[in-house]
Parts: sequence; C-alpha cells; structure tokens
Amino acid sequence: MTTTSPSPAATADWVDPAAMLRDPHETYDRLRELGPVVWVPALNRYLATTFEACRAIEADQETYSASVTGSGATMARALGAQPMLRKDDPEHATERAPVNPAMRPKRIREAWVPLFRCNAETYLDALIERGPGDADLNRDYAAPLAAHNLVDMLGLRGASPEDMRRWSHAFIAGIGNLHDDPEIWARCDAAQHEVDGLLDELVPYYRRNPDGSMTSAWSNGGLSDAAVRANVKLTISGGMNEPQHMITNIVWALSRHPEQCERVLADPSTWSAVFDEAVRWLSPIGMYPRETTRAAVLQGVELPAGATLGVVVGAANRDPAVFERPHDFDIARPKQPHLGFGSGVHLCAGHWAARISIGEVAVPLLYDRLPGLCTDPNREEQWYGWVFRGLTTLPVTWAAS
Repeated sequence: MTTTSPSPAATADWVDPAAMLRDPHETYDRLRELGPVVWVPALNRYLATTFEACRAIEADQETYSASVTGSGATMARALGAQPMLRKDDPEHATERAPVNPAMRPKRIREAWVPLFRCNAETYLDALIERGPGDADLNRDYAAPLAAHNLVDMLGLRGASPEDMRRWSHAFIAGIGNLHDDPEIWARCDAAQHEVDGLLDELVPYYRRNPDGSMTSAWSNGGLSDAAVRANVKLTISGGMNEPQHMITNIVWALSRHPEQCERVLADPSTWSAVFDEAVRWLSPIGMYPRETTRAAVLQGVELPAGATLGVVVGAANRDPAVFERPHDFDIARPKQPHLGFGSGVHLCAGHWAARISIGEVAVPLLYDRLPGLCTDPNREEQWYGWVFRGLTTLPVTWAAS
C-alpha cells in the first residue's frame, strides 16, 4: 500500500482580484485544478476551493479557527468587535443561543410570515407602479423588502429600510475590504456610529420591555454590551445582503431557463428546490475566513500555523468532484448538501428565515402577480463581488395588464 506525502500549497500568482469582482468562476476552476488549497499572493491568503476542503475546515474548529486575526480580521474592524460568526465554541454557542428559538421554522411561520407577506405586497405594489419598462427588481423590490423584513426581525424601532440598506452596504463593503480602502472604512465608521446611537436607546428599552425580536433576545441573553452590538451589526450586514441577492438570483436564473420556470409555475411545491439550487449555483456568500491555530495538513496540503484561509464556498458549490454538471442550473438535480449557508456549528443562523421569507413568500408572490416576469434584455444588468456576490442592478419586465 502506498500513501501520498503532504506537499506545499501551489502558488497562483496570476489571480486578478478585479476580474474576480466581475465574475470569479473561471478563477475558481483554475484554482481547483492546482489543488484543494492554493496560496494566492494577491490576496495574501490561502484559498480552499474544493467541497471536501471547505467542509473539512468547518469540521475542525480546533485547527481552523473562526477567530481570525491580522489581515483576516476585516469583520471585527467593520463591525467594531468580533461577532459570534468570528468566534469558536463555546463562545460562539453562547452568543447564538439567545436567538436560536426565534430562528426555528415553526416560530418564523407563526411570528414573521404575516409581516413578510405584508412587506412583500407593499414593495410589489411599488414595483408594479414603476411599470414593466422601468422596474429594477433590486432597487424597487428585493433591496427594500429585505431591509424592511430585517428591521422587523431585529426590532430596530426608529430605523427605516433606507437606513438598513445604507448600514448593510457599509458593513458588507468593510467585511470584504481586503485591500484596506480608507474610504470604505470611513463609511463603516459612520454606520457603526449611527447603529450604536440607536442601540444606546434600544438595549435598555428591551431589557425593560422584552419581545420576540432578535435585538431583544440578545439584550436579555446575558451577553456583554459589545457582543450584543456586534451581533446586531452582523445581522444587519448578512441578514439583508443574502436575502436581497437571493430574490434577484432566482429571477435571473429562471429567466435564463424558461423551461424550468414553467415547471415550477406548474408545480409550486418545487419552489424549495429552486431556492436550494439557486443558493448552490449563485452563492451570495462567496468566501469567509479561517485561521490555522497550528501547522496542519489539509487534503494533502501543508499549511503553517497562523495561516489565513479563505473558505471559498462559491467555488465548493460548483466542485465537479461533488456535483454533476456543476455549472448548470437544474432544479431537478438530486437533493444533496451544499455549502451555501456554511456548515457545522457555524451554519447560518438565519437560513430558515431566508428559505421561508424568500423561497415561500417573496419570489412566489412575484410570479403570482406578474405574468411573464423575466429580466429585460433591453436594459443592462450588473453583477458585483466574490466575497459577497450578487446583482446590483436587475431590470425586469412582464406582461402589462
């Protein structure tokens, strides 16, 4: 019996971060060909791009820590402190426990679905008023709806959906600010100041008047003030960004696969499959960091202690070793796990909220009320990002009544 000795990581000195912002998938394919983990000088980190490498990292908190330092700590810089997503157990579990009850499917359907539906109807009316020649699905529906839903779930009394959108964009830009752009940090600092000012009022209020909101749960969960604030800001960033992009991603995907669109409209029970396949195919969370606590061998690749890793789930979700025809969108694909919401103990706390608010309410409602909904070929759409990736502009049209 022979065994393969561990080897140093291959180096990809050709990676162009600007090209990845436009579309990262060609880069991901080339990186996977070099190995499961590759050193990328332009990003000053190792990128793990295979499904098994990404899953192995999440399965071993002792070796691959979520509490990243140095150049990998952009989230703490953006949010003002380390949130639960950048902590390992038991600290991570302690900070997540207060909101777990509110994030269970039964509770979401009882407490939040009526609000999700009301908000969706409000912004769908605004989209329809724009008309099929001027409507932008991101601007007029996906972004304000995701923002309003998040204001309600967090219980950020006094904040508007526009406040939420602005804060989320500032925090997301900061979390992805791998090149230390001072203008991005300035926007982050301003957003932190505004959110902290609101929380100065809300945390004491919810300690006196607890309710079912996430801010109330954290405020009464025995956490430090810094932990409450960091986790509210974490939810502002991810809790708007991913649902917003999933609305536009699904419509974009179905517009390019009309036969699959017809299939789901004929059988609404397949909406859950549409949602899952869109998360796999167009992962809105493209990469998140980890750091080695000791020298390690990951899938046969040697890594030093203190190495910053990028867990590139956007690449792992198109790994041909795991997914047949990985670059194809196929809602009839056999059901199998993907990494669109992470995995292990850091599986996204809001994944059921996203599935229900988007996959069961926001997107089906669009197709119920807008016959012939599709992207508008006469107007330009825009994609951006790879750490977080989504459509920033998506013109749509439909059959006018």
